[in-house]
Amino acid sequence: MNNYTYLFYDIESTGLNPCFDQVLQFAAIRTDTNLNELERYEFRFTLNSDIIPAPMAILTHQQPISSMLCSKNENEYTGLQKIHALFNTPNTITLGYNTLGFDDEFLRFSFYRNLLPPYTHQFKHNCYRMDIYPMTILYYLFKPDIIKWPSIDNRISLRLENLNAENSLAKGMAHDAMVDVIATVELAKRFKKDDKMWQYCCGYFKKSTDLNRLSQLDTLITINNHPYPLAYLLQGKLGSKNNYICPVLGLGTHSVYKNQTLWLRLDQPLLDQTSSTNIEKNTYVMRKKTAENSLILPYLDRYQTHINPERTNITINNINWLSSNPQVFPDITEYHKNYTYPTTPDVDVDAALYQTPFANYEQEKQLQAFHDAAPSNKLDAALQIHHNAYRELALRILSKHYPEHLTEEHLQEHQQHLQQIYNTDEKTQSPKDYRNQHKLNALTALNEIAQIKKSKKLNDNDNALLTELSNMITNKQNHLQ
Repeated sequence: MNNYTYLFYDIESTGLNPCFDQVLQFAAIRTDTNLNELERYEFRFTLNSDIIPAPMAILTHQQPISSMLCSKNENEYTGLQKIHALFNTPNTITLGYNTLGFDDEFLRFSFYRNLLPPYTHQFKHNCYRMDIYPMTILYYLFKPDIIKWPSIDNRISLRLENLNAENSLAKGMAHDAMVDVIATVELAKRFKKDDKMWQYCCGYFKKSTDLNRLSQLDTLITINNHPYPLAYLLQGKLGSKNNYICPVLGLGTHSVYKNQTLWLRLDQPLLDQTSSTNIEKNTYVMRKKTAENSLILPYLDRYQTHINPERTNITINNINWLSSNPQVFPDITEYHKNYTYPTTPDVDVDAALYQTPFANYEQEKQLQAFHDAAPSNKLDAALQIHHNAYRELALRILSKHYPEHLTEEHLQEHQQHLQQIYNTDEKTQSPKDYRNQHKLNALTALNEIAQIKKSKKLNDNDNALLTELSNMITNKQNHLQ
């Protein structure tokens, strides 16, 4: 580990959709494995011409449209290349607060849209990823004296801004990327004071260690002469009402998605009423990817204290029911092992990361030639890319950042793309992603602004931010007419 460095990072974005929104601010601090700071990085990006920022995102990070269009900002294409280089520096462990829950996927799509390999920072050059958020859950449950824990409306809150306020981790405004990175590094330092616990937590993000821990789980239930492991699963999405932990039964590996193991929640009150016809309604299975932010603990009595009596009784009842009704269990297992995500037709190329095959050797050479070409030569390089999706992405990069080097035909195609987004005709559909969610368009954004102004008590600055966004949309519409 002496050769490794941590790259703590955070992003602020135009919204929450990784397929269509963009990074506005990136901040990072590189440390050694003892958390001594080595270097800082911060980039701000110009708003792309085809993106309308979400009104709630603007109210959250408080960045005005004027700052997004500042001439000192970098364009997304050149900025993402810098971030990609930081992530892929040999022996880099990328991490942050809930980065595996949001930022990492967001950047994967950003890398893909800018023709950069989206996954290499997960495995290549001895690089891999961690996340402080699930580690925070472990410390909260099992080392509660390490920091002060904020309570909001009589309920524990593990939001970074609340942890920061309670423990004075960093000075500055929440949702500024650098402030959040500083707070995360300081939080990690507090955790690392208990180094044994820190090393145990880090093990969950090393694939070999995580797989080894899963293999050592006791198989405490036998159904149809087959043993199954009982365990506890920790995940932020379980929320404070569930103490971020639930009892589960391991069902094995998914039949199609081989990187996922399946875990049946045992604290669900309808489980004991399951039949072959209501499996989807009555059962709840959580999917775990190796070395990501669902953490599995062995089924030990000392962990049961974090489950309230009501959920404990439901769990015991469901375990007994599963053991007594072995005829239903194969149907439950087969349903979840063979369930696949629904396919969405006509996914926009920006959102097609999961449908687009990895570039082969020849395509990688063509993409690199595009990156290496001077702006005036990038169109020729783009047209030499044989893969349709990658070629279209290259043309979109040129449309957004180097339009002066495009032909009139290509400029017209980009105008049509922009009109999809800025058109307020209800019949005009904006591009959609693999989840069948549409890119934020002018009509939806303007309606959201009106609704927020009507339903929320806004200060003068918030009103000014939303008015500026509304004016930007209107000006763009007038320009496109």
